[in-house]
Amino acid sequence: MSDPYPSRPPRGDRPAERAERAGAHHDRRSLFERVVEFLSPGPDSKAELIETLADAEQRELIEPQSRVMLEGVLRMADLTAGDVMVAARRMDLLDIDAPYDELLHVVIDTGHSRFPVYDGDRENIIGILMAKDLLKLQRAPELNLRTLLRPAVFVPESKRLNELLGDFRSNRNHLAIVVDEFGRTAGLITIEDVLEEIVGEIEDEFDDKDGESAIFTLADGSQRVAGDAEIRAVNEAFGVHLPDDEFDTIGGLVAHEVGHVPRRGEAADLAGLRFTVMLARGGAVRWFKVTRAEGERAGLAQ
Repeated sequence: MSDPYPSRPPRGDRPAERAERAGAHHDRRSLFERVVEFLSPGPDSKAELIETLADAEQRELIEPQSRVMLEGVLRMADLTAGDVMVAARRMDLLDIDAPYDELLHVVIDTGHSRFPVYDGDRENIIGILMAKDLLKLQRAPELNLRTLLRPAVFVPESKRLNELLGDFRSNRNHLAIVVDEFGRTAGLITIEDVLEEIVGEIEDEFDDKDGESAIFTLADGSQRVAGDAEIRAVNEAFGVHLPDDEFDTIGGLVAHEVGHVPRRGEAADLAGLRFTVMLARGGAVRWFKVTRAEGERAGLAQ
């Protein structure tokens, strides 16, 4: 005999109730997400993300150096090779037809480890010469300099730095020639230039180590002076009287005199001395090459 009142499904197992429970669960989850977003909204822009990193540093959630590197990675994504390259007019190049002594002088004077080499016209870059390879000519003068050249890598000004860093890592190359939209040489960029956008300034062969003096004598008799050298020390070394009442460092004084932070290759004459920028990074001059100004040399020769 059939039951006129069949047993009903247990409460909670009915289709309508299961759907209601699932919907309620979904609503609760969405509400939770909304509350979290309301209490701690995520950054809506890169600028807000950078502010969040600064706040995390203040709360000691991340180390200061970690914040600097993270910010560098974020900013690097917006930079191109054209933004950080050394402009063509300030590039240190080697002439393929120059005598060995002249090439060696440039290598020693500039202190780079790699040099673009041109043939005839500075625009005609035919390869890259490693400074260490130049020594092979001293031991075997019969060698042809062209055989020591390594292929030059050319990249457009619009090349993103994050992409360029990947290229540098994959092809194990550390220098690239930057060309403009017309194929002309616009400048050069190194892997160090790219990395410094992330980690900050990298110590190199020009850097002062172990408390060494900030003033050095170069092979040609000129002086190499650190941008952060005290003006008092420069006055003592060169027997001049540069003012030190407003600025403490020679880099600050030179920048004030020329009206901007000079770039590599720029020169300024002060107190009978010519300060030529050898290296500039991070909005400051790292090293000057200091010689007597033309008029001063002429006066000494009389």
